[in-house]
Amino acid sequence: MGQKAPSRGGNAQDRHSVTGKPKSPVAASRPKASDKASEVKPVISQSAAQTRPLMVREGDLPRENVPIILESQNAGDFHLVDSGKGLKLEKYGPYFVVRPEAQALWQPSLSADVWNRADAVFTGNTDEDGMGRWKFPREALGETWPLSLLDIDFQGRFTAFRHMGFFPEQIVHWTWVRDRVEEAKAKGRTLKVLNLFGYTGVASLVAAAAGAEVTHVDASKKAIGWARENQALSRLDKAPIRWICEDAMKFILREERRGSTYDIILTDPPKFGRGPNGEVWELFEHLPVMLDVCRELLSKNSVGLVLTAYSIRASFYSIHELMRETMRGAGGTVESGELVIRETGIDGKARGRALSTSLFSRWVSQ
Repeated sequence: MGQKAPSRGGNAQDRHSVTGKPKSPVAASRPKASDKASEVKPVISQSAAQTRPLMVREGDLPRENVPIILESQNAGDFHLVDSGKGLKLEKYGPYFVVRPEAQALWQPSLSADVWNRADAVFTGNTDEDGMGRWKFPREALGETWPLSLLDIDFQGRFTAFRHMGFFPEQIVHWTWVRDRVEEAKAKGRTLKVLNLFGYTGVASLVAAAAGAEVTHVDASKKAIGWARENQALSRLDKAPIRWICEDAMKFILREERRGSTYDIILTDPPKFGRGPNGEVWELFEHLPVMLDVCRELLSKNSVGLVLTAYSIRASFYSIHELMRETMRGAGGTVESGELVIRETGIDGKARGRALSTSLFSRWVSQ
């Protein structure tokens, strides 16, 4: 429904639209023009979430497993090198990148000389609530460059909202989806995966490469365009992926009316956003309905429902208990906690500190 704020939730210019993620990419030190809130003032319309009442759920609550810390380390062309003083030093393919990170309260482990060798540094809003600029201290870099994760090839991007075209803390969820799809494939079953707020499609491509039929939903035309480019780079042109450019709530409500079902649903909604036609999304107000509809879209032999939440002033218990109430009577287990990324040093082999990135809750049928 809306566009995620530049950080992990905030205003209409977020990291992804309510069916998508960060907005248009930016070239070096050039702010995005087309997405400035001052230039485009969409007409506010009623949220689709406000028109659909919650179901009355009965039965026992699912089992629970809390707290769970899901940890992503280096994978393919990414790893977290170091962090501290409100910054993080990351490696994306050949490039060392410095970006703000408010939760890095400690001192860096590596020397200033290492940090000063960064190829790209993001400057601007340190609280992730607005656009900023990229500086390239060593040499000018292009807007995109090739990356690979979990055997998926795609483009990294320097965006106006500091993001790199994908969110590495999600690697642990992508690995989980891939493993479930491959397990089902080995038993002769093809899983259907719905990826809401799909952004540039890395999760969708991981699932498709493992053998799933994927429906990818994002409200941003540019994000869908990026995703299709990544599909070609990954040589998955013939993979069964539906690319849907639409408001997430409108899409799932229509799927509910049609009786469509999926075996795995990934949902990564913003804190606040607007859809392409001015639809307003408020996480605390609309998330219960979104999860409720997602439950109705789960197949009889479904595998799981995964929710990630960024930059919200809440404990993971808030989304944990919501997920348990949503899945009341469905059996299975709800496991919730935090996603973290582990520092692994310059060579990607060390074991450093864990940097918290977001909250998650995941219902699994078994």
